[in-house]
Amino acid sequence: MALPVIADTAPAVPVRAVSARHFARLKLRVMGNSFRGQGWRVALFIGGAVVGLWFAVGGFFLFAAPGLADDGTYAVLVAAAGGGLLVLGWLLLPLVFFGVDETLDPARFALLPLPRRTLVTGLFVAALISVPVVAVLIASFGLVLTALSLGGWSAGLVALVGVLAGLLLCVAASRAVTSAFATMLRSRRVRDLAAVLLAVTAAMLGPLQVVGLAALREANWDRLAGVATVIGWTPFGAPWTMGIDVAQGRVWAAPVKLLITVVAIGALLLWWSRSLESAMVGAVSAGKTPVRSAATGGAVEQLFPRFVGWARRGRFGALVAREARYWWRDARRRANLVTIAVVGIFVPVFINVTGGDFAFEGEAGLTAAVADSSPFVVTISMLLVGVLAAVTLANQFGFDGSAYAANVVAGVPGRVELHARMVAFSLYVLPLLGFVAVVLSVVLGRPEWIGLTIGSLVATYGAGLAVNSLISVFGAYSLPETSNPFAMNSGAGVAKGLLTVVAMLASVVAAVPIVAAAALLGDAWLWLALPVGAAYGVGAALLGAYLAGDVLDRRQPELLALVTPRR
Repeated sequence: MALPVIADTAPAVPVRAVSARHFARLKLRVMGNSFRGQGWRVALFIGGAVVGLWFAVGGFFLFAAPGLADDGTYAVLVAAAGGGLLVLGWLLLPLVFFGVDETLDPARFALLPLPRRTLVTGLFVAALISVPVVAVLIASFGLVLTALSLGGWSAGLVALVGVLAGLLLCVAASRAVTSAFATMLRSRRVRDLAAVLLAVTAAMLGPLQVVGLAALREANWDRLAGVATVIGWTPFGAPWTMGIDVAQGRVWAAPVKLLITVVAIGALLLWWSRSLESAMVGAVSAGKTPVRSAATGGAVEQLFPRFVGWARRGRFGALVAREARYWWRDARRRANLVTIAVVGIFVPVFINVTGGDFAFEGEAGLTAAVADSSPFVVTISMLLVGVLAAVTLANQFGFDGSAYAANVVAGVPGRVELHARMVAFSLYVLPLLGFVAVVLSVVLGRPEWIGLTIGSLVATYGAGLAVNSLISVFGAYSLPETSNPFAMNSGAGVAKGLLTVVAMLASVVAAVPIVAAAALLGDAWLWLALPVGAAYGVGAALLGAYLAGDVLDRRQPELLALVTPRR
């Protein structure tokens, strides 16, 4: 007897549309899960919140100063200059220092059938859930208080709208720029273009700082007010000056500036959406595949780049070849090399040309400032460059992530590992430092100082290698498994900042003997800097690798656990 087939008459469960609130809940859930069993991460998050609150309170009183003083003369200047610096900071700081929080990795959504608009909107809302956003919001509320005091409730409400729009502009700018540069740095064809763009953008801070400090020194407030008015009509200052305009009777300017801000946010989100797809798949689309010449040599020979051909075909040589390839091909590491190039060229030239006095005027003032440069001042500037160049290795094992397990299983000795990493990194950094030394000597018109600059750089760089080798074993932290070289886990931005500060301070202490020698020996240091500095730098690096190598042999499992990202 055949059984009747009973059709499933249960009503189908309607599929709920994905909205921005789902991304916000997912962000909070992932953050909460990442804090479980990670007391150090919770401590870093709390520390970041405290630091952010401290800056937020200071920014609040700075923005509220015109309102508290009931003086609207310089309200536009404070709003435009402060707001413009906020936007500029959100543009550049993720690229060169803190990175960008990517708790929700776009690559995780690659296989989900989500429209681009939904994905961009959701990730944008999730990006608003962070400590820096809350800190900026608190600080910028000072503009609301200023507008409220000067123009009443109507100006205060307009200022509130402007502050919220400015905050959205900051977040959109940081996301668009980091995503775009991540895409370019992944593409070997355009990595040079990315380096040039980043260098030009960062180098613009120097002239702007000189001009701004000189203007403050001269106290020409009328000129600064005129500049602030112009900035107020750009996306950098438009959202922050809306309430001040209403308070000063320019009601018609508020909707125009709001339109400027909205258009800027829309353009940034569109730019972000264009580069988001490549971030999801972890590659960039390229045209024709370049034709490569046939590889020569055996399998082992092909693993060694040409500039590492001198290395012995053994364990040490293999590690050097691997690290050399990683520093050239890994977008995250290459981004750090770009930062070293920008800072290494700008800092010494800026310090020695200005001589600590930002108010020099014209060619005569510039010539006088250069003439005042001394071997001691040059050594100080080289100290900063060498320290900044070596601080990249403070989390060198974090770049490897879970791949470091191969070294643990193979039982690579700690000293061999650290020696190889130092050599591979120095293959890129030492030529750059030599270029910096030559450029500085040419700018100062002192070609006889090339030995001084090179010796000071090598000494401080070697001391930095020693310090950062030790720090990299004890203070390593995991980086997110993403193709974005600027991405950071929740709390990792604070970890990176604290680790960088500690590494820099310790490296400066380690380089104190070189500074003392420059101060005591005077002109004799011009001749002794190169041999003494080279010996000191090499000796410090070897000593640091010797001490850190023993610690690394004992801490390999713990180090692997620290640098392995939690899924």
